[in-house]
Amino acid sequence: SFTCRSFMETLNQRKVTRVAKVKDYAVSTVPVQDALHLKSFCSMAGPGLIAIGSSEAAQKALKIMQQMSDHKYDKLTLPDDSAANCIYMNLPGKGDVLLHCTPEEFPESTKVFEKLKDHMLIPVTNQEKAKVDGGLTCCSVLINMKKNI
Repeated sequence: SFTCRSFMETLNQRKVTRVAKVKDYAVSTVPVQDALHLKSFCSMAGPGLIAIGSSEAAQKALKIMQQMSDHKYDKLTLPDDSAANCIYMNLPGKGDVLLHCTPEEFPESTKVFEKLKDHMLIPVTNQEKAKVDGGLTCCSVLINMKKNI
């Protein structure tokens, strides 16, 4: 997961990652328990803002990330781990945009997202992807485009 300041990579029972060096960014390996990926309960919800689930495994991973990073991140704690898998974009003319779970899927987590008054919030269903342990980020490719293109 890219946190705008560093990369945090998953280390769990299904995946042992050889950490690559990424120019100009710190790379850290975060052990993950009870989840497939770090993004199963954690993603960026804005500049310096980490959306994190409230489970013990999610909170333990967050604590490890905070210890590894030189940067202080704000956190948005959600009642549902799966709801923390959201997609943040900064779009020209739109500003901060967040794709997140629907109220039908995670009503309590949606209420937490709605507190982000500076974001354009777009609920997106994840019901079909969830059947195969997929999240919103599994179907996304984000491209940083220069404004002068």
